[in-house]
Amino acid sequence: MKKILSLLFALSLGFALTACGNSGETSPSVAQTETLDSTVESETQTEAQNTQETETEQESETTSQKEDPDMEQTKILVAYFSRTGENYSVGYIEKGNTHIVADMIAEQTGGDTFEIRTVTPYPDAYDECTDIAKKEQNENARPELADSVDHMEDYDIVFLGYPNWWGDMPMAVYTFLESYDFSGKTIVPFCTHEGSGLSGTESSIAEVCAEADVREGLAIRGAVAQNSQDEAKEMVMQWLRDGGFME
Repeated sequence: MKKILSLLFALSLGFALTACGNSGETSPSVAQTETLDSTVESETQTEAQNTQETETEQESETTSQKEDPDMEQTKILVAYFSRTGENYSVGYIEKGNTHIVADMIAEQTGGDTFEIRTVTPYPDAYDECTDIAKKEQNENARPELADSVDHMEDYDIVFLGYPNWWGDMPMAVYTFLESYDFSGKTIVPFCTHEGSGLSGTESSIAEVCAEADVREGLAIRGAVAQNSQDEAKEMVMQWLRDGGFME
C-alpha cells in the first residue's frame, strides 16, 4: 500500500510540475505579443511623422518658389517677317520660308509667335518685290507696321527672324526693332537665304539695340526650309541646344 501511495504521490507531483511548466511558457508568449504590438505602433507613428515632415518641406519649397522671382519661367517671343507668293528658288509658296523656321523654334521653346506685317503688303511677284525692297533700303525707309506686340516688356528672350534681302534685313524689321525697348533682353536672330547667310545682320541688330544681348544667329536656306523640313528642323534643334535654349 505504501508503494502505491508513493507512486500516486509521484504522479501528482509530475502533473503539478508539468502545469507549472506550461504556465511558464504562456507568459513569454504574451510578452512577445505586447512587444510586437508596441513596435508596430512605434513604426506607424514614425511613418506618420515622416509623411508630415515631407509635406511640410514640400509646402515650404512651393512657397519659396512663388516668392523667388528667379524661379519664374522665362518668357520667349518668336517674332518674324516672312513673305509668301513667288520666291527665289522655291517658286510660288503659301507659307513663307522664315515663317516655317519660326514655327519650328516656337514649337521647341514654347515661345509665343508674332508676325511682323506691313500696312502695305509687298507684291506677290518676285521681281516687283525685290525692286521695292531695294528702293526702301536705298532710302533707309521704315515701313509702317500693321500690328504691335502686346506687353513686350514681359518677354525676356526674342527670337527674331527675317529673309535676307539685298544683304540686309527687310526695312520693316528695322521698324520693329526701333518700336520697342530691348534693354536687358536677349535677341536671337535667324534668317532664310539662298547663299548670303546672315550677311552681318547680327551686328546691325546689336547697333540698333545697344542695350540688348544679341546672340549668335542661325541661317537656313529657303529651299531647305521649304522642301527639306526634317533637315531644317534638325538644324534648328542643334542650334537651340548649342545656345542653351533646350536640352
